[in-house]
Order: sequence, then structure tokens, then C-alpha cells
Amino acid sequence: MLTGPAAAPYMVGVSLKMYFGHARTVEWAAAIGDIARRHPAVAEGLVELFVVPTFPSLVPVREALAGAPVRLGAQDLATADSGAFTGEVSGVELAEIGCTLAEVGHAERRALFHEDDAVIAAKTAAALRNGLTPLLCVGEETEAPAAIAALEVESQLRAALADSDEAGLTGPIVVAYEPQWAIGAPEPASPEYIAQVVAQLESVVAGFAGRDGSRVIYGGSAKPGLLTALGGDVKGLFLGRFAHDPAAVELILDEVLTLAHASADATAGGAR
Repeated sequence: MLTGPAAAPYMVGVSLKMYFGHARTVEWAAAIGDIARRHPAVAEGLVELFVVPTFPSLVPVREALAGAPVRLGAQDLATADSGAFTGEVSGVELAEIGCTLAEVGHAERRALFHEDDAVIAAKTAAALRNGLTPLLCVGEETEAPAAIAALEVESQLRAALADSDEAGLTGPIVVAYEPQWAIGAPEPASPEYIAQVVAQLESVVAGFAGRDGSRVIYGGSAKPGLLTALGGDVKGLFLGRFAHDPAAVELILDEVLTLAHASADATAGGAR
């Protein structure tokens, strides 16, 4: 859905949640940076990479990624831009230290920290007004027919953007479709299920005013092999524990390269 001559057709990102200590996080980020600097999928502009480490690691990870085409994101942000909010981190500061994305609305934030639609909408607006791309996590609680699931996640998405729309805050978003029942599961949702819901979300997001350049990617036990199984119908993944080994990220970039080249060949063949 991202438009423009410099747009990468795929997007791949990783949230480390709270799995790693500080030293391991920086070591992992350095390895990801090395992969990004040399992998042909990145060099050819076929994929946009991002990483989302813990707050204390953001600046060291930024330094570990120096010169690598990898975007830096935060796992959360405050609803306010400044003030007496002990323990919070503002979008102002996140932008200042080099973040370009902020994750909002993950199912764990809803379940463990009781974030509701109002909080998520306020955080989405905080991201947009500070020049951060909201990484909006949406997903149905229980498995349902894909058409029903799509309606539920569309409702979540519209609620997340309510404050931003009211304030006239424009800019692209990244929608991470993560079925809650698939998070932490041994396997992701089926490729057919994922493709149907993502296609519906893409259609919805394409109709949003002021959201040019937005993307829809899949998360929820995403891992190597899934992009291939999806056959190019879904243009990105949001990874978690299956990307703790940097080699897994490289495998997924290999998949991007194969899929993108196959698509280009098919297009060229059809034009003959």
C-alpha cells in the first residue's frame, strides 16, 4: 500500500518485548545491522526493516545500527508530551533520540495493563503529532470466520484513529494484524485466513484520508516460511520470538528476495 518511487514493497520488523538483557539486545541489533547492510533484498529496496527494543536499549541500538537501513521503534509511548508522568516516555523524546515508529495497542498492553480504546487512541494521536508512525496492533480475541474477524479488527483500527482524525493529525500508519489467539502459539493463523483479513484491512486503510503510505503486515507467531506460504499476498511481517536468532531474519529476507523477483519476472512475462 505504500506509494512512491522509493517505496519498498515489503516491510519486516521485530519487537524484542522484554526477552533480552541489555548486552544481548545490542549484540542482536548489531547482527541485524550487518545483515541489513549486505542483504540484496535491502540493497535492492525490496524491504523496509525495523526493530523495536526496550526503552533503555533505544540509543545503544541506534548506535549499533549506524549506517544500516533499519528503522528504530519504541514498544510504547505516553499519551502526553511532557509533565508529571513518572515512568512514562514521551513521543517528543522518542523522536529526539531517533525513533520513527511507536508500537500502540498490543494485546499484551490491553490485557496486562488494561489499556482500552481511549488510551490507545490517545497514544496513536501522541505518535502522529510527534512525527512517529504508529505501529497499530489489532487482532480478534478468538478465532472466527475471516470475514467476522475482519469486522472486529476494523472496529479496533477505527477506534485507535478516532482522536487523530478529530484533531486532523495525518500521516501513514503501519497496521500489524495480530490475532490474539495466535500470539505465543506454536503456529500462526493459516495463510488463507491471514490473507483474507489483511486484504480487508488494506481496503479499509486505503480509504482513510491523509494516510497515504500506510501498510498492513502480519504478526502473531510469524516466522520463516510464512511469507512464502502467503505467496506474496501479504507484504510484511511483525516478528517476535521467532526472530531472536538473527539468522531467522536473514531467512525471511531471502524469502522477500525470491518473492519480489518472481513477481517481477511474472510481470515482465505478462508484458511480452
